[in-house]
Amino acid sequence: MRPVLSLGFRLYWCDRWPLSLRRLPSVGQALTFVASERHPSEHTMQTAVLFSNVSRHFGEVKAVDAVDIEIGEGEFFAMLGPSGSGKTTCLRLIAGFEQPTSGHIEIFGETAEGVPPYRRNVNTVFQDYALFPHLNVLNNVAYALMLRGVAKNERNKAAEDILEMVRLPGYGDRRPSQLSGGQRQRVALARALINKPKVLLLDEPLGALDLKLREQMQEELKDLQKQLRITFVFVTHDQGEALSMADRVAVFNDGRVMQVGTPEDIYRQPRSRFVADFVGSSNVLPPDIVKRIVGVEKWASLRPEAIRIASEKGTQAQVVSRNFLGGTTRLTLDIDGLRLTALLPSDAALPDEGDTVQLTWHRDDLHVMEDGA
Repeated sequence: MRPVLSLGFRLYWCDRWPLSLRRLPSVGQALTFVASERHPSEHTMQTAVLFSNVSRHFGEVKAVDAVDIEIGEGEFFAMLGPSGSGKTTCLRLIAGFEQPTSGHIEIFGETAEGVPPYRRNVNTVFQDYALFPHLNVLNNVAYALMLRGVAKNERNKAAEDILEMVRLPGYGDRRPSQLSGGQRQRVALARALINKPKVLLLDEPLGALDLKLREQMQEELKDLQKQLRITFVFVTHDQGEALSMADRVAVFNDGRVMQVGTPEDIYRQPRSRFVADFVGSSNVLPPDIVKRIVGVEKWASLRPEAIRIASEKGTQAQVVSRNFLGGTTRLTLDIDGLRLTALLPSDAALPDEGDTVQLTWHRDDLHVMEDGA
């Protein structure tokens, strides 16, 4: 960096300045300073979807009950919960397939209540894909452009480009019945993306796939979202999917949001017994046991992989069962009638069933919860 000229203060030249400031002025030239565009990383993230005290009732059933959610632009956001927890109803509220009983919804700052689905810059990928069986892949993907009156050559070119993006080049002439489950999933994604929506909604799209293909599609979806930089809202009951793919996760139960946070926060610092028990596998310790260990009479969560067999004095337990899982072995342990689960490396020296052992864990791994529900 070097001084350029003096105006009672020094103006410095920097190779990292925007192009609008890189051209050096001539001597005596009047200068006009124009604010240049900020780097994308400096932009304040815009809110893509906002729920403010939103409820959706079906008669006496509160499918969604006073939900507050804020989803950022370009975020991969997962809604995680058991069946009937309200996550899919929230997705349908964003799509416009349902209207809220009360509360307020915004999509990129615009009120969504009363706006029909076709007027929202939102597309949905359904669990059953909903492809047209009588159309080939190219026409399935280009269908939305055809409805908008886009010329055939233009829409076919756009469909071919998006098929290449989802790793299906050359598949345009095939029918859906000639595709595998993973390929049909990619076609459904391409059809949803061809309109360039600001928000893509995914309703358990991987549920029908086998484990290996599901894991492959998880990676592809995450890579695609990073490439497109649009907001993904992903509904699932699979904790592994939510934790591995999402930037943030909202955990649902009984129509309410129990906790929102990063996958790491949700897993390591659950706020309630429900979140600790539902997200991954956890040992939920009752207040009397926790008081004996750390002196606080509250519920606590202890993940199985945090437990170790101690050679020195620890918490005494008896091994109830031992199950080989490949790289790890699961021990079921008994502490005065309380059952705990520990995951230990299979190549470690492990106790046998019926052995009495001493357990230990790092103090930070025992997470005391504020909410005992």
